Amino acid sequence: MRAGLKTALALGAAAAAVAAAPAAASPSPPRIHQLVVFRDGSFKEKNTRAREVRVRVGRKSCVVGQGTALSALVASRVAKVALHDYGSCSKRPRDASGLFVRKLGADANRGQDGWVYKVGHRTASAGAADPSGPFGNGRLKSGTGVLWFYCHMRGSSCQRTLSFGKIDTRQPGSVSVHVRAYNDRGKGIPAAGVTVHVGSATATTDSGGVARIAASAGEHTLFADGGGYVRSFKTRVDIR
Repeated sequence: MRAGLKTALALGAAAAAVAAAPAAASPSPPRIHQLVVFRDGSFKEKNTRAREVRVRVGRKSCVVGQGTALSALVASRVAKVALHDYGSCSKRPRDASGLFVRKLGADANRGQDGWVYKVGHRTASAGAADPSGPFGNGRLKSGTGVLWFYCHMRGSSCQRTLSFGKIDTRQPGSVSVHVRAYNDRGKGIPAAGVTVHVGSATATTDSGGVARIAASAGEHTLFADGGGYVRSFKTRVDIR
């Protein structure tokens, strides 16, 4: 057999093998812990997969890529989402960066007030469907907390959002909790005068943002609200 024919047959066999090989599996959509706080203070908190979704914007059908805050919001179905496109969304996820949430449920944006989202303690600097991620350095990862809330603009920042600092359960039958309130830039201050809930027990934070609560032994749900701030995520605490 001539060398040229041998080479052609070898290349053909290699191409067939590549064609027959299974395609690489796409990474699983990240599982996001999402809290949505509506204008009246009601909320919905749940875990959801930030999977690729299709959305309607006017007469267009647009694709939002997985691992984005908007894909998690739409997939969770917490409320009907109305969008505005400041770009040119299409069937390609990379074109969705200009999508903007203008209404969620009954709450529509008005003037400077409207829907924003935070990842960690900071307001995201990129659109909720931007494939570069909330801060331009990568999409959401599993376990990330995403907070959506209706912003009432106060000066140059929305109202602050609550989060827990140190949680101390060393004293049997009680828990000591530090609560902080964060602005858009992620700068926190002690959250005085907010209510901390541990199961059915409650306490109010002091001037240093600390609450001490007596509670029965066992695992309880812990969260904080009030004081004019956006409520915290729920967390679990085990009291001895």
